[in-house]
Amino acid sequence: MKGKILLILSVILIFLISCTQKGVDKKYGAKDLTCWQDGYFVQENIDMSQYDNKIIRAKVDGKWQEYKTVDVPDAFIKWNWDARLGTMERFRNHQPPKWAGPHNGIVATYGAMRKDTQFKLNNAVKGMGFLPKKEKIKDIIKMLKETNDNSFPAKLDTLTSIYEHGKEIFDLNKQLSLELYTNPNFITQTFLNQILNPVSTIVFLDIPSYKLKTVVQLFDPNNPNLTEYEKDVVEYVNLVHSYFHGKFSIKFIAVVYHIIEVYDNSPGSKDAKGTRIMPKLP
Repeated sequence: MKGKILLILSVILIFLISCTQKGVDKKYGAKDLTCWQDGYFVQENIDMSQYDNKIIRAKVDGKWQEYKTVDVPDAFIKWNWDARLGTMERFRNHQPPKWAGPHNGIVATYGAMRKDTQFKLNNAVKGMGFLPKKEKIKDIIKMLKETNDNSFPAKLDTLTSIYEHGKEIFDLNKQLSLELYTNPNFITQTFLNQILNPVSTIVFLDIPSYKLKTVVQLFDPNNPNLTEYEKDVVEYVNLVHSYFHGKFSIKFIAVVYHIIEVYDNSPGSKDAKGTRIMPKLP
């Protein structure tokens, strides 16, 4: 009997070890931070059960903590959407986009030490955008699909119309991105850090300049247990990415940055220089 119990415990231990290490790249991965099963991962360090009250619980630094989401202020929206509309006008005039601005968010993460580094800190530039509201996302997906074969100038007109009605369409307490490179055979440090500590800071290089402190939610397109809305998020972000950059053979991991704090990082003004503007200080 004792031998059978030891055998069962050994099998369980082997399963747990294989689960934490399965598919993790031997050169770049990190042990015990991801659990890939059947080619997909599940994020287990975030609790959205109180989200209707704008509350997110996340396990950060090994402890469950509570965060409350906020909308970005009107000044952030004006800067962001004016710049995006300006970029589309540049494309119409056959001009290249500017590197500065709201599309290129500089994302800071921390917590995991990838096998090729001595540091748990990481920085990476990620393409950023807004996520449609839950009640609007299916209509926007439908619009993008129906116009996906249009000419590039016509697509720019579609995108322009979306931003011109942005307050009606978008959730203002989120930013949206893609994890383009992580898969069961290769893991980026951004992904490792967000799996361990689902928080990130986003800074935009521009004047005015803004910083967002966020809680991060990751959706694997291969996860069959995603909710209908989560599937819509994956569908939308991949669709809008290919709408602009051309079709891709796979769907990428969707990354939702839930905004908790907003800072004005603009130089020069006494009310800026890294001052928190949302939620407003007492």
